[in-house]
Amino acid sequence: MKILLIAQAVVSILLVIVVLMQNKGEGLGVVGGDFSGSYHTKRGFEKFLTRSTVVLAVLFIGIALATVKIGF
Repeated sequence: MKILLIAQAVVSILLVIVVLMQNKGEGLGVVGGDFSGSYHTKRGFEKFLTRSTVVLAVLFIGIALATVKIGF
């Protein structure tokens, strides 16, 4: 039981770090229509960060649901 809480804390910290590392450099310029960048495919480290985000998010939700099912 306590292991689930520790695992959820670790996964949540890693998820926050991975999300913060994703910098597209667009900022608020996109809101005003000032998008001067071009579309490109994700390669290398960007692809790793994207996949890591998905995996960590699924783990986070899974651990949260398991915690609720156990009845913390």
